[in-house]
Amino acid sequence: MNETGPVLPWLVIRQDENGNRYRVGCYATKTEAEKVAARLDTRGHPQLYIVERLGRAVS
Repeated sequence: MNETGPVLPWLVIRQDENGNRYRVGCYATKTEAEKVAARLDTRGHPQLYIVERLGRAVS
């Protein structure tokens, strides 16, 4: 947490089949973000769920 509130540097991004990207949520830890992405991925939609650190992509 900082002076403006909690720090949530890990993002879950949804990328659709056309390459459009949308922020799904922000999380405090990479593990939490990965769990959310994995849960969303099991729904069987053709979207890709990506975990990124705020400010840079993580592979």
